[in-house]
Amino acid sequence: MKFFSFWRSLASFRVRIALNLKRLPAEVVYVDIDADAHRADAYREVNPQMALPALVLDDGTTLFQSLAILEYLDETHPAPPLLPSDPRGRARVRALALMIACEGHPLLVPRVRRYLDHELNLRDTQQAAWRRHWTVETLAALEAHLADHKDTGRFCHGDTPSLADICMVGHVTVAVTQQIDLAPWPTVKRIFEAAMALPEFATAHPLRQPDTPEAMRVKK
Repeated sequence: MKFFSFWRSLASFRVRIALNLKRLPAEVVYVDIDADAHRADAYREVNPQMALPALVLDDGTTLFQSLAILEYLDETHPAPPLLPSDPRGRARVRALALMIACEGHPLLVPRVRRYLDHELNLRDTQQAAWRRHWTVETLAALEAHLADHKDTGRFCHGDTPSLADICMVGHVTVAVTQQIDLAPWPTVKRIFEAAMALPEFATAHPLRQPDTPEAMRVKK
């Protein structure tokens, strides 16, 4: 498999975690979004949407969109499972994941930030307020769904990490980067810390990747 990734891409972060959990090796191809490499013909041929990540299987099939990739990996390599065995549990985990990946995250991606800057001419302070608003709104929604819910355990659903946790850690990482205090959302904070204590999550962190700028990389 070839995994097209960028260190700061939260969607790539999700796939890195899943590959780690499934113990699946992949050849990583780094696509520098800051240098517009995702817009070059070489990557456009892989994914015409010019978005990361992409996963090219050994037979040449290209998978795109992180949640679709995660579900493919779960269906083809079922251990450990990323979704509960019961329909209601799967619906809950998918809903939590979608809250982040399809509602919160899209408002923070580079192409949206570029539009706010180049087309709407928003000042840096206004753009920062935009990012903070949507980050906090998603954190509050997650806390409301997770706190005191009978199915919330050590992780978002039970005591093993799922699709929901894989998505949540990226969003909380963005909050940490914005220096947002997580105290108002204690359940989210607790689950985030439990997940990031696992090596499969920790080694997938954006600041621990080979293409992370040296000045930003976590020192061992």
